[in-house]
Amino acid sequence: MQNPKFHPYQNDGLNHLYELLFCDNEAAFGNNGAFPWPVLFADPPDAEALLRLANDTNQESRLRALAATKLRSIGGPAPKAELHGVIVEVGMEGGLDVLAAFGDGTARYLNHAEKAIISDAPTEATNSLINNLWHHSINVVTKIGPWDKPRLEPPQSGMVRLSFLVSGQLFFGQGPMDVFFKDPMAGPVLDSAVQLMAYLTEYSTKN
Repeated sequence: MQNPKFHPYQNDGLNHLYELLFCDNEAAFGNNGAFPWPVLFADPPDAEALLRLANDTNQESRLRALAATKLRSIGGPAPKAELHGVIVEVGMEGGLDVLAAFGDGTARYLNHAEKAIISDAPTEATNSLINNLWHHSINVVTKIGPWDKPRLEPPQSGMVRLSFLVSGQLFFGQGPMDVFFKDPMAGPVLDSAVQLMAYLTEYSTKN
């Protein structure tokens, strides 16, 4: 296991899960030798194979995001523009709350109490909630530009950050919690994320 870039949690396992959310470091995922890892770890990189993986809608969203990120890092052809993931980080007095949803219907929730919920089996309910989140997130992405610098450390208490993984590029916005919930663009994203988080939390307590 590669050491996480940031350590918002006391639990190293949670820090590793946090790092995996952003799909910008294939080494953090490990390589079991099965497809598509040979494509992601090829040396030298195979731009055509990476492009096929990035555009393959039958693959997991995080794998496609990894391929797109690797492709851009080597100056390869740009993959089809697509929103692969949305990550909502809320700085709390007691730690960091993070909700991440991906285009294939999977989701993760890491809370400030150092508990994790991993949803890898999409349901009609989660698909509906994530589709709603996607609708509002795409509205934001079309109005802001990509971030071309290294990923920032997690937000501090009272701050909210919305990160969007778009075919190997990171788009994000951040601001005070009370301001962002009232913002005409960020507010609907946060509201839909809260609905998904509430569902995941309730579902996990019943199963």
